[in-house]
Amino acid sequence: MKLNCVVVDDSSIQRMIIAKLVNNHPNLHLIGDFSNAIEAKNCMSVHSVDLIFLDIEMPVISGFDFLDGLKVKPQIIFITSKAEYAMKAFDYDATDYLQKPIALDRFNASVKRAMDFHLLKKENQEEDGEHIFIKSNLKKLKVFTAKIKWIEAFGDYVKVVTEDDSNLVLSTMKSFEKDLSKDKFIRVHKSYIINIDKVERFNSKFAEIGVTKIPLSRNKKEDLVRALAIA
Repeated sequence: MKLNCVVVDDSSIQRMIIAKLVNNHPNLHLIGDFSNAIEAKNCMSVHSVDLIFLDIEMPVISGFDFLDGLKVKPQIIFITSKAEYAMKAFDYDATDYLQKPIALDRFNASVKRAMDFHLLKKENQEEDGEHIFIKSNLKKLKVFTAKIKWIEAFGDYVKVVTEDDSNLVLSTMKSFEKDLSKDKFIRVHKSYIINIDKVERFNSKFAEIGVTKIPLSRNKKEDLVRALAIA
């Protein structure tokens, strides 16, 4: 996983130093480096940015003023030569605060903090995602519906195949069809319900999810075409 980053510093030398640190780090991807807040804001209007390395003292628009003007704030690592800004920096929920000149080990520690926060936030978002509970091997499992690839009839059981694993559940296809969103899942065969977001290709006989070919009933192709058009 890589965090998309921008560097904002009016000093060309400092920008070059920080950009080099970013480019050499395996978990960072540099979107761009900018000498002022206006250029950075224009970039962020068209690119998704996870982390900003931000100088505080800049002409016209300071680092703090720049943040005040953002509706959605990525993580911030402030970079400055003056320690007196530290308290105010953390009023802006800064991930970290680096003083110039920047030591490599201190830079890496800041990036680790940003990565840990990013992963924690992602986990929390997943916890809030749409989900169902299934009972498999006497255990009750929470399954996020966005991760389900397909559901397959398997004798007296139903096999739930996700991005992570598969589980056999003593249930019926009809029961699953009732519990899943009709906007995202479609019964394409008597033995298969698929997540339309996972379909990569299809023809008159099969829908392909990864390397798996899911059979299509003769009268279900048009339903799939309509569902994919809406999705």
